[in-house]
Amino acid sequence: MVVLAPLLVAAESKPVLVPDVSQRNVEIVYSFTGADLLLFGAILYPGGRLPDDDKPTDIVVVVKGPTQSILVREKEKLGGLIWVNAARLRYRSAPSFYAIASSRPIATLLDERTRAIYELGLDSLQLSPATSALDDRQDRFARGLVDLKRRAGLYVEAPGAVEITDGVLYRAVVTIPARVPVGRFTAETFLVRDGHVLAVATRDIEIRKSGFERFVARSAERNAILYGLVAVALSVAFGWGAGLIARRF
Repeated sequence: MVVLAPLLVAAESKPVLVPDVSQRNVEIVYSFTGADLLLFGAILYPGGRLPDDDKPTDIVVVVKGPTQSILVREKEKLGGLIWVNAARLRYRSAPSFYAIASSRPIATLLDERTRAIYELGLDSLQLSPATSALDDRQDRFARGLVDLKRRAGLYVEAPGAVEITDGVLYRAVVTIPARVPVGRFTAETFLVRDGHVLAVATRDIEIRKSGFERFVARSAERNAILYGLVAVALSVAFGWGAGLIARRF
């Protein structure tokens, strides 16, 4: 007990995060155009008292989607006329969605090593290429992947988007785009002071298809061959019907 006492005192001297999200389940239907997730919570300080120093307290929130394997292709112009696929690189575990919001720019809060440990920021993602490649080639493809995801609205950085009230309450809004993949997402909240991560808390978010979209997705997963045959048959039927109507008018 004497040995454990200092550890217990140290644990009790650290602040604790109490986070939550406005939606634990997001349903995607045919009319889904995106959603705004409100991430909010409180910072519980030891003894209920704010720190008496001048060091600011910052909050970083990361919403991350399930990882996926992604093949990135690099194009080059052939003969100055047409674009063709040249080099390519596959990543084993790139996040399908990544949004980070912080009370201040993340580069001013933590050093590069700490950001890499917690994967805080688009330049700190651990993308895990499936094959070995030279460092400059990996960096080039990683920048290309991040740029593609950013332009699709699936990778987002929002410095200054977290509001902290009285050093205790915080809130941030993260937009989920219409093209978001389905699966289990995580909303991670980090408490940062004086260049250190003092507390981390996580909440799960489930994004899934609903209604007819869910039926189609499940059919494609469970009966892939039958689903393909029905899709081809419907395409042929609709094409034949459209041609018949065009001939009549």
